[in-house]
Amino acid sequence: MMLTDTHCHLYYRDLKNSLPEIIQRAENLGVNRFICVGTNMANSLECQKLSEQYDQIYFSAGVHPHDSKDASDDYLDQIKNFSHYDKMVAVGEMGLDYFRNISPPEVQEQILREQMQLANELEKPVIFHNRDADEDVIKVLEEFPDVIGVAHCFSSNLEIANAFLGMGYYISFSGNLTFKNSHLPDVAKEIPLDKVLVETDSPFLSPAPFRGKPNEPGRTRFVAEKLAEIHDLTLKEIAYNTSKNTNTLFRIN
Repeated sequence: MMLTDTHCHLYYRDLKNSLPEIIQRAENLGVNRFICVGTNMANSLECQKLSEQYDQIYFSAGVHPHDSKDASDDYLDQIKNFSHYDKMVAVGEMGLDYFRNISPPEVQEQILREQMQLANELEKPVIFHNRDADEDVIKVLEEFPDVIGVAHCFSSNLEIANAFLGMGYYISFSGNLTFKNSHLPDVAKEIPLDKVLVETDSPFLSPAPFRGKPNEPGRTRFVAEKLAEIHDLTLKEIAYNTSKNTNTLFRIN
């Protein structure tokens, strides 16, 4: 069985300081590939370096909505430079976050548009973040019909999921799928199996029963187990489908 954590931030101190042990624990749980996702240029570089150190780590480079206000003038050139590495599989994490509004909404939207345009030019998929910004995210994505990618850590309703699916995007679930009283199992039940991915968003969003503790990539397994339960399938079937989807979207052999 093989599972891929399609979204983790391995450069956080909680993870970085004991990465060999964390990777071993993940392997023991059947999680043996990882996409380390950048949120600014400094940690995108850390992701790239980790991808050189470990065969099983791939990476993305991008600017998160929280980091938008601090994006340097040459950040697009820097992402372009990262794209020369074979293991750079996506542009992102990009998106809109109106829940916390750490960067002004108009700045978030500008930086999102610029990265979507770059992804279009590079012919790379995108990894996007969406919190309390459904309509504006859809509006921007619709402007770039040739770009596909993944709605990471999906937390909206089925209507929004269907809007993303209609544009060719994949839907990724993380630990919040396992939370008590979550509406997400009802959404996940309706997502076609050829469009679903699994992730942890480590070190955030630990699934039940680890909620509130620093998350780690091996716990992708608990998200996959929950998906298996929702779809009345075996864990092996979920692992097969989500791995195949990961390979297709991110062009990993």
